[in-house]
Order: sequence, then C-alpha cells, then structure tokens
Amino acid sequence: MTKGSQKVYPVKSPVKSFAEGKRKSKILFNRGISLKAKLFNRVKFPSELRFDLISKDWVVIATGRARRPETFKAEQRKIDKVPKSECPFCKIATQEKPTLIFSNGKKMPQSKGIPKNWTTIVIPNKYPAFLPFPKLDKHIEGGLYETVNAVGFHEVVVTRSHEKQLAQFSLKEVKEVFDVYQERYRDLMKKNFVNHISIFHNHGFESGASIAHPHSQIITTPLVDVDVQKGLLNSEKYFKTNRKCIYCQMNEWERKVKKRVIFENKQFLAVCPFASKSAFQVIVSPKSHLSYFEKANDEEKRQLSEAFRAALKKVYKGLDDPPYNFYLHTAPCDGKKYGYYHWHWTILPKTATWAGFELGARMEISTIAPEKAAAYLRKQ
Repeated sequence: MTKGSQKVYPVKSPVKSFAEGKRKSKILFNRGISLKAKLFNRVKFPSELRFDLISKDWVVIATGRARRPETFKAEQRKIDKVPKSECPFCKIATQEKPTLIFSNGKKMPQSKGIPKNWTTIVIPNKYPAFLPFPKLDKHIEGGLYETVNAVGFHEVVVTRSHEKQLAQFSLKEVKEVFDVYQERYRDLMKKNFVNHISIFHNHGFESGASIAHPHSQIITTPLVDVDVQKGLLNSEKYFKTNRKCIYCQMNEWERKVKKRVIFENKQFLAVCPFASKSAFQVIVSPKSHLSYFEKANDEEKRQLSEAFRAALKKVYKGLDDPPYNFYLHTAPCDGKKYGYYHWHWTILPKTATWAGFELGARMEISTIAPEKAAAYLRKQ
C-alpha cells in the first residue's frame, strides 16, 4: 500500500494484539499448571496428615514406612509373671474393705464379708492418687501458680482369675464388668467434689500395669480432664452449627463406607478411627445418640459388652496379646447438661513408644493406616 511516494505498512490493532497475546499467555500458563500437576501427582509422600474432628489435633499416618499388620504380632514384649502366692489380688481378704461385690452377674450383700464365689470386686486403692476430703483447698504461689488438693476417690476393680484377661472372658463375664463400672459410677457421682469419673484399664507392662492380675481403676476428680473438655467444646460447636451430633455423623459415614468398621451389632459400632492416634486404635460407641454412660439400660450394656468383647478379642488375637489401655469418655457428672456429647470407649494398643517429635509437637505417628488395620482386625 502506497501513499504518494511512500510505502505504508498496515499496523495491527493494539486491542487485538493485546487480546491475542493474553490468550496465548493463558494457554501457556494452563499448560504449565497441567505439567506441574502431573509432576505433583507423581510425588510420593512418606506420610499423610489427618485431622481429628473431635480433638482438632492432627495425626501422622506414616504410609511411606508403613508396616504389614502381621509384623506387630511378632514383637517381643516383657511378660510380668507373678505367681498367685505373691499376688495381692489373689489374697483379696488382705486388701481394703470392698465397696462392691459381684458373683456370677449378681450384686452381693457386704454384710457377711467377702463370699468365696465372688467374681468381680471393687476395693479402695491402697496407694491412691486421690483421697476423699470435705473441702477443696486452693493455693496461689507467686501470683502465678495454682494448686488444689487432690480430692477424690481411687478404686480398683478386680476380676477373680489371675491369668484370664478381659479379651478371654465370656459375654456374660464382660457384661458383669460393665455392670460393676456403671454401679460404681452411679454411686460415686453423688459424692462431693466429683465432677468427672475416669474408668480405665491397663494391660501389660508397657501400658503401665503395675500388677499383672487383671484389674481396672476408677478415679474421680473435681476437674474435667483436658481430652473430655476438648471433645465437649467441639461437639457443642458442631451441634450449634449443624444441629447434629458429630459422633453420630461420623458413625453414619463409617457405616456407609465400611472400610474402618471391625464389628457392628444392632446398637453398637467398633471402628478404627479415621485419625487414629496409634496403630490399631479402636473406638466402640453406641449408634443411638447417648450422652451419659450411667444411664445405659441393661440391653444397651449387653450390646456394648458384645461389641467391646469382639473388638478386644480381635486385638488380642491379631496382635498376639499386646499391651493396651482402654478407657471411657462420657459426659461429666458436674450437674450441667451435655446433650450434644456422645459417650464411647477407646481401646489403645501400645504399638509404639513416643519419641521427641510426638512429645515436642504433640502429634502422634501411626505406622499403619486405619483402613489396613481394620481390614486385618476384621479377619481375626
């Protein structure tokens, strides 16, 4: 194109040129993202972080160094063998005066002393961590530190057999133990300065059992423990936002996907939780929304006994009698209303020792995914 003697070259519209460049840049940018995504998908992370909806803690599932379930069974453990002749619980008459006696599922009168056919008995701990006292004494040191005297009750629940542990009990025998737990809970909750009742069982040297003879412990405190407090707070928040119980929602999901369920009956569910704090952790909880363990009726206790026994037996068989702890979390007995909470029992096998990271970061590491642990336990 010429204008007079000069040659004129056509110039692209700056608007079109900018739009075209933007379009090409976008294509290149998207290609870059796609390439990065492909590279990212190829990265194999050695671990996975999982969020606990109840405690709001994160746990580490170390999939990169995951162990096969069978390897836990082969671990060497310290076995504390104490002969019956040296066992204090086999000489029950030498212990403190009983607060409750059961024989073959029935509560026995204490007026005639300890019957020869007792099967479960509750006695005050000879070396208690808490003592009953008429008042709480609080002291402040330096305007900073606070102390309160450890007012409460500390009892021991002893089953008759020296060798036979709960995982080997019949359904009837397990039911008796839960009856005893509930009976003592109902009585102790009426005492002064009892706002929280902890029921727990230590099995094996590594779990903290100081006496090999099977026994559980009950401790009452004027304070509510930190884990239960977190559970109460986050359950309440979820209920206020969703008008639903977070435990019921989790149970509903677990029943739907089934991959973490190890046992289920009409009223109870046993699962390896999504954010397990240790390998083979199991939670046994009611399917119905129940906030207070002490209010469980006889059929609910029978169903609980069946589910709990099945879960504990699977852990016992699958891990070859490992050390473990189990404990109850239920709504406090401080007179307040906790209708949004959901009671449950936790079985925690002792499969690892906390090291610097777990202690410093307060983040547990599990070396087996809950889904694999559950699949293994289901077969037992």
